Amino acid sequence: MTATILRANSRNFGIIAHIDAGKTTLSERILLKTGEIHRAGEVHEGTATMDSMDLEKERGITIGAAATRCAWNGHAFTLIDTPGHIDFAIEVERSLRVLDGAVTVLCGVAGIQPQTETVWRQAQKHGVPTIVFINKMDRSGADFGRVVGQIGARLGALAVPLTIPVGAGDAFEGIIDVLGQRFLAWNAAGVMSSSALPAHLLAAAEAAYAHAAAVAADGSDSLTLAFLAADTLSPADVRAGLRAMTLARRAVPVLSGSAYRNAGIEPLLDAIIDWLPSPDERAAPVARLDGETVTVGTGDADPLAALVFKVVHDDHGSLSYVRLYGGTLREGDAVWNASLGATVRVGRLYVIHADRRTGVAQAQAGSIIAIAGLKDALTGHTLSSKAVPLVLETIHAGEPVVALAIEPGKGGDRGKMLAALDRFRREDPSLRLESDPVSGETVLWGMGELHLDVVLERVRRETGVEVTVGAPQVAYRETIAGPAVELEGKVSKQNGGSGQYARVVLRVERFDGAFAFENAIKGGVVPANFIPAIEKGVRQALAQGPLGYPVTGVKVTLLDGDYHAVDSNDMAFAVAAKEGTLAGLKRAHPLMLEPVMTVNVDAPAVNAGDVIGDLQRRGGKVLGIEEQTGRVEVVADVPLANLFGHTTSLRSLSQGRAFASAVYARHAPRMQQRAEAVAA
Repeated sequence: MTATILRANSRNFGIIAHIDAGKTTLSERILLKTGEIHRAGEVHEGTATMDSMDLEKERGITIGAAATRCAWNGHAFTLIDTPGHIDFAIEVERSLRVLDGAVTVLCGVAGIQPQTETVWRQAQKHGVPTIVFINKMDRSGADFGRVVGQIGARLGALAVPLTIPVGAGDAFEGIIDVLGQRFLAWNAAGVMSSSALPAHLLAAAEAAYAHAAAVAADGSDSLTLAFLAADTLSPADVRAGLRAMTLARRAVPVLSGSAYRNAGIEPLLDAIIDWLPSPDERAAPVARLDGETVTVGTGDADPLAALVFKVVHDDHGSLSYVRLYGGTLREGDAVWNASLGATVRVGRLYVIHADRRTGVAQAQAGSIIAIAGLKDALTGHTLSSKAVPLVLETIHAGEPVVALAIEPGKGGDRGKMLAALDRFRREDPSLRLESDPVSGETVLWGMGELHLDVVLERVRRETGVEVTVGAPQVAYRETIAGPAVELEGKVSKQNGGSGQYARVVLRVERFDGAFAFENAIKGGVVPANFIPAIEKGVRQALAQGPLGYPVTGVKVTLLDGDYHAVDSNDMAFAVAAKEGTLAGLKRAHPLMLEPVMTVNVDAPAVNAGDVIGDLQRRGGKVLGIEEQTGRVEVVADVPLANLFGHTTSLRSLSQGRAFASAVYARHAPRMQQRAEAVAA
């Protein structure tokens, strides 16, 4: 087959969800049904193919996004299984950045959960078409209709059920194939059977088909006319219309089943082919070339444009995961790392199968591959050609919110510890390593307690270094609470000879975004060449405000100023702007902000009072309580600083039967109740 046909029959997709929705179990069943593996591993047994790291097997969670290849009905799949825990959100972010489609997994019992909304927003940000698989229909309390309703109410998406479960919990029998108008069931061995719909299921099947046809009719003008003429569409037309609606992200096909029981997997595989795009069906990315924005050519013969989206290190060296948007990449090629401005040599090329590799001689546009030993490559780097040095948009990691002061158990192990942490930092851009200027301590910043715990456990295992840690600290910010103020910043050192002179008048005010700088001077009272230095000084002031924390939610406007033809320079204006901004911040009533997390607790109903009381003692504000067949779901906003130890406390008060997840919500004014109140 030609490369074009291969691309048309390729699907690069990810599996995304809230923690414990069943992503990895679903990935295992996909590999089993496609013949990639012959026995499905289980997350709870630590045998899942996609969870290859020892820590993943031991903890029963996905930590790093894992890629694999498989095939179904003449189509090649590249599948990336992503973590569900918010602490590893960078893995979802960088996966969605390079994928063409996504399968969002929802728990049939819990429905839409906090991290579901987070990963959904990430997919929408990157324009990734999505289908939904409602999992765990064999679990007690599963309710397909309720979860479908949440898709519209909570995610704002137009849900189109295409497989409808028959029964739930122990009464789960199989599914209705809406477009095929048939009943599908699976035996204990996971073998699918198909039969005509029983009479009592016909009404539900016909109603679902009518809804799918009505949505598909909006896929094109011709389909709209056909629907108006006949009040329905043929199955082929419904498929065509739904494909157009899904690729345009105007509709979301919804499927259902039980991954653990191997039920619903084959229809999902067909849906991936039917509704998710090939690489050729995604809009071509844009890049910067010589200061201009250009559209990247996506053919094999086009100039090379590839994005490094993940870097890992093992005993064999580094491995860089790359999405190839345009051009062809061959083993041994000399390519241009446009992010570094340097030529690098391409080592071995690999197709990845979880923790296994298969060498390939070359890779074409639209593929996802791995390169061994790519020198100095980091997440977000662009590979192109020196003749056409395209620079793709990089990958942005979230700001870390939790830090630990760390020291090696033995002084002589510091070098080994720092070397390991630097390697992990290169792998994970959401980690930050710094030295406290006052105490001299090494401080490791991450996305949460679990994130840092995993990193430090890897240090211990991979280097043999015992690491001691201090008390956790959180990423406070500050803003201003008062009205706008105007302040002068001035530097005047003119005692003869070479001097320093700069004067600026600035307005400091609240701002809905993170930061804005505006130049509002008139008449050239400050030459244009000094404006960048003034903005630099403003940014320096905002890096550490009057309370000692980074400043957000502030706009600074340059109103007036003065300069000297001889004594003015960039340094003088930067200093004047920094001092003027700091003075303005002090006058505008600085206000400390703390990270607030939205916490979702699933607990037995008998423990509801204890759960709510514990959250309130931590300064939490309960947002909602929902009861579901003997269990209760409590959602609350809680200051991050008060959440340390929450998991242990929750386990104790519920005898291990409750679990919680927390998603970063926002920075908010610091609440009065602090961690000391919890300890009391």
